Amino acid sequence: MIREMSKIHIIKGEFEKSLELQLANSIKAGFPSPAEDYRHDSLDFNRDLIKHPEATFYGRVDGDSMVEAGINDGDIAIIDRSVEPEDGDVIVAFVNNEFTIKYLDLSHKADGYIELRPANANYKPIRIHDTDNFEVWGVVVWTIHNWKK
Repeated sequence: MIREMSKIHIIKGEFEKSLELQLANSIKAGFPSPAEDYRHDSLDFNRDLIKHPEATFYGRVDGDSMVEAGINDGDIAIIDRSVEPEDGDVIVAFVNNEFTIKYLDLSHKADGYIELRPANANYKPIRIHDTDNFEVWGVVVWTIHNWKK
């Protein structure tokens, strides 16, 4: 039985179009330097964030189980299905016919199970055994957070 968890709704993106935005070369988190010219480069989401367009999807996060990782309800996750998942990655998993977003914990593999770890102390890890309906669906490579809701 899976306890309440953050779900993710998968959305296939369109990656053919190019949209370049001005990119600040350096944004200081300390004291600003008025002498710097910040517009040096451009950012194109398709070019810079999407490495494997045929295997990349967007997902909208629904829930709060990953808030301590900076992934909040309503955020958009960029998920690459061609990336090999590693211990500690944020993944999208398909568990018992539902998508969820969690940390992948492989430290118990020798004990016969793995865990999907939330980033919220209010939730417990999900233990996955060989008998569970489970698939690592993709690795989260970027998230987009709306600061002005």
